[in-house]
Amino acid sequence: MGARVAVLVSGSGTNLQALLDDERIAPSIVLVLSDRADVKALDRATDRGVEAEVIAFEAHPDRDSFTDTVRDALLRRGVDTVVLAGYMRVLGPSFFDAFPGRVLNVHPALLPAFPGAHAVADALAWGAKVTGVTVHLVDDEVDHGPIVQQEALAIRDDDDWDSLEARIHEIEHRLLPSALLALLEGRLDVDGRLVRVSEAVR
Repeated sequence: MGARVAVLVSGSGTNLQALLDDERIAPSIVLVLSDRADVKALDRATDRGVEAEVIAFEAHPDRDSFTDTVRDALLRRGVDTVVLAGYMRVLGPSFFDAFPGRVLNVHPALLPAFPGAHAVADALAWGAKVTGVTVHLVDDEVDHGPIVQQEALAIRDDDDWDSLEARIHEIEHRLLPSALLALLEGRLDVDGRLVRVSEAVR
């Protein structure tokens, strides 16, 4: 495929692990970048021989400066595709201008329902009967870009945050590699907000 992928993380990195465990994707991952130094995702990267870097938001005077530093770190390594896998920082427009149509995010709800950082808790608090996972292309609005894949999940009457999140993770770990592979293989046809995903050639 020839792609050079960076995965941006802020936490334990279970979605990163799902990508690293996919032999079709792992060779393309050249950088794992975190905004926090004390996260397991960085260990997952180094355990697989992938370069890991930390760029802390607090070291920058504002979001634009932070955005430019993150963008430049990726461009220096020839990155052309970006995955936001539990990355909890909002990047500015200059980042997405550098990677047009090449940034994917995984979100633990069926967008446009329950955007933001607390989607699992929000779905439970709302009394929703169905939630799920969305993988979407990212634009300069939060949890807004064209949807690549979604999968619904019924919320059980006895679900709490831990039980629901665990089942959401299972879906994320399938959907994110599938969507990224489709992007890397040129199987996404984007027409405004509509994304058509063609089948892989066997």
